[in-house]
Amino acid sequence: MSEKQKDPELQITNRRQFLTGLGVAAAAGAVATVATGAAQAETVVKTPEQEKASGYRETQHIRDYYDSL
Repeated sequence: MSEKQKDPELQITNRRQFLTGLGVAAAAGAVATVATGAAQAETVVKTPEQEKASGYRETQHIRDYYDSL
């Protein structure tokens, strides 16, 4: 074993630095996510054409089917 692995004081310090680094990285990731989400947000306004396009539409094909029943 090397000297670094034998020293318990050094292991505790390395573990603390690692956990501190994880906390800093998580905080930075959260800030980056919020910042990019706010920058990309935009309002979508539906036009009457878009509202009519979704859902059930009775086309000629459907009318022909109903007539065949």
